[in-house]
Amino acid sequence: MKLQQQYMALSTIVLKEIRRFTRIWVQTILPAAITMTLYFVIFGNLIGSQLNDIHGLKYIDYIVPGIILMAIINNSYANVVSSFFSAKFQRHVEELLISPMPNYLIVLGYVSGGVARGLMVGLTVTVVAAFFVDLHFYSLTATLAVAVLTSMLFSLAGFINAAYAKSFDDISIIPTFVLTPLTYLGGVFYSVEMLPGVWHSISLANPILYMVNALRYGMLGVSDINIVTAFSMIIAFVLSLYLFALYLLHKGIGVRN
Repeated sequence: MKLQQQYMALSTIVLKEIRRFTRIWVQTILPAAITMTLYFVIFGNLIGSQLNDIHGLKYIDYIVPGIILMAIINNSYANVVSSFFSAKFQRHVEELLISPMPNYLIVLGYVSGGVARGLMVGLTVTVVAAFFVDLHFYSLTATLAVAVLTSMLFSLAGFINAAYAKSFDDISIIPTFVLTPLTYLGGVFYSVEMLPGVWHSISLANPILYMVNALRYGMLGVSDINIVTAFSMIIAFVLSLYLFALYLLHKGIGVRN
């Protein structure tokens, strides 16, 4: 395909994905804002007011980056896993596979849609957070970089889950039994430095810990993890999942039955 044709093909998928979730924003954007508002009220104001400061920050200030990242993770993942599995279920993904469109553009198209939803929800939750805390950004560049990379990572994870899924039940297994535990144990509501030795070491195997701390560094300037290590881990995961998603499409695993 020529460059102009590739651009047209990619932009078509991206626009379709964006229109897909913006058309039903009451189901895709609004619930996240309501849920995260409850987190701020319950964990931030009610419980947080009874807790000591962490790294010199009020508890509600400390958990804001993690709550924003939770929204980005869940929505990036949900957008791609539901969209790509629906394309498989309705069998119109086959039209993409037999077209001259390269596999990497197909992956980028779906991932871009997930990133768009993740960032839109993340921005919405950030606006909500502004009603509870005085927002400031230690490094806006680092904050945006973490948000985009994390959204890409979980959009790719959603794509891979959708490729393997054989029923709608299969696309809910990973969020329920993998994403939720990892998120809650990823330092969203506490500092990993508060954990005893063995649990501290186990927590370091949780990839979400690196993302939460990288965003916390970008917004607040504090982190339990070396920021270079955190970014290196995130980028490594993004590249690994991207290459694996390309491999699945190339081999037709889960999409050519």
